[in-house]
Amino acid sequence: MPQRTAPAFGLLLKEWRWLRRKSQLTVAIEADISPRHLSFVESGRSSPSREMVLTLAETLEVPLRERNALLGAAGFAPVYPEAPLDSADLARVSQAVRRLLEHQEPFPAVLLDRRWNVLQTNRAAPRLFGHFVDLASLPEPRNLLRSMFDPAGLRPWIGNWDEVARTLVRRVYQEAVAGVPDPRVLTLLEELRGFPGSPEPDLGGGELPFHPVEFRKEGLRLRFFSMVTTVGAPRDVTAQELRIEGFFPVDEATERFAREKLA
Repeated sequence: MPQRTAPAFGLLLKEWRWLRRKSQLTVAIEADISPRHLSFVESGRSSPSREMVLTLAETLEVPLRERNALLGAAGFAPVYPEAPLDSADLARVSQAVRRLLEHQEPFPAVLLDRRWNVLQTNRAAPRLFGHFVDLASLPEPRNLLRSMFDPAGLRPWIGNWDEVARTLVRRVYQEAVAGVPDPRVLTLLEELRGFPGSPEPDLGGGELPFHPVEFRKEGLRLRFFSMVTTVGAPRDVTAQELRIEGFFPVDEATERFAREKLA
């Protein structure tokens, strides 16, 4: 029999309901359970079944990692595996990732985890970033957010820094798994925004349908925008948290540079 830890589960459930801005009644209707039963579960007066935990997690679009946490809080074992990317279980995913990275060339692409750590790149990415900074001097694990914000990283070479800094902060929320940033990423953001000249997040839109990043060095001017690819309908925690960020040229000069220097 599972341990009765419904109060802990109820608190987590209430937090997710608050994050999704849904009332108890709305969640109960969407999950096809009685509002009274949901109220009892949330208050700890009733213990949820394993099936109810999974149903409520699905209703609230809870990420797989946090679904395991909800199961644990209710006294059940996790059901979603977290296999290493190089494991046999994720062989097909790993193969697809490599293909996407390679097909992006001669334009840069990087594979990121939920904390914006760089897991893999194609050949073009280090060739681009290495044109502006000594990659060996960057701390491990290499983190895209830190590399962009750090005055010892790419920041001095970003011509439109204010725009990039604001939109990077906003992207942390937009591109987080199920819209919920990792707590360590939020802590990192606070640290990075402590650097002199780091602006507040940009909540508005720009003139372009995307926000470009502009690199400048000794007369060289390169402009890229990014597109993000994720794993569809994942059943593994690692797979759900992966994303590939591909950089595309905004103008012909940038595309010409990529084909001549990054290929």
